[in-house]
Amino acid sequence: MKIPARGFTHAGKFHADDVFATALLQIVRPDIQITRGFTVPDDFDGIVYDVGFGMFDHHQEPRESRYNGVPYAAFGLLWRVLGPGLVGENQARLIDENFVQPLDLNDNTGEPNSLCDAIGFFNPAWDSKEDADACFMQAVAVAKQILEKQIDTANAVNRADDRVREAYRQSKDGIVILPCYLPWKNGLYRSEALFVVYPSQRGGWSAQCVPDRKTKKSKLPFPQSWAGQPPEVIAQKSGLPGISFCHASRFLITADTKETAIAACRQVLKNNGRL
Repeated sequence: MKIPARGFTHAGKFHADDVFATALLQIVRPDIQITRGFTVPDDFDGIVYDVGFGMFDHHQEPRESRYNGVPYAAFGLLWRVLGPGLVGENQARLIDENFVQPLDLNDNTGEPNSLCDAIGFFNPAWDSKEDADACFMQAVAVAKQILEKQIDTANAVNRADDRVREAYRQSKDGIVILPCYLPWKNGLYRSEALFVVYPSQRGGWSAQCVPDRKTKKSKLPFPQSWAGQPPEVIAQKSGLPGISFCHASRFLITADTKETAIAACRQVLKNNGRL
């Protein structure tokens, strides 16, 4: 969809919906000029959203909802059209599920949301002399930074997927070894992988349990006796010196070497009859 040079949204109090919708339009078309008002001029030539009863307004009946019942707001309606071109179909769907839908739900139902509250704080106080449009654009600038980071992260995942899948093809016994830290969950979402081993960004090596795609819980968590214990206790319980940390939730360990991290994963496999 080609975005025109002008946009129109409602005036008055603003919310995360119209703020993030504006940020999205600015990302797609940086030179867009946004006007706020209570009535769309008859001769307005541009994109109208969150007002005016057009395709990007969600206040008319019947209102559109997603397959899971979450109703669209203006941000979601625009993301549905523009998101796939920015991050691809799969990542656009994930961003909608994890980021856009909570904002749309807040706008439609008042469901509490801390990000929506934070954006709302940019509105002028009732007795303030601040210009509401200037405050709106301040909020848009913050929202744009957040959304740009979302888009950058999604595209980084897209770039990592091929490398993660290649590592999975070379894996053995469900242990995937990555050459460097990579966002791996998307690439292994539907795989039979059980553990991912990679160089830690804090030094040493990490091993992480792959979650089940339905339950979101670790397929094979590390032993309870390791969880949250100091290194000397983990060494005693595991017989593997060099494990420096095991998360209390048992989904992550760090180790001095790659070999120790792999050995820890193999011990879990053995304890669960997988070797």
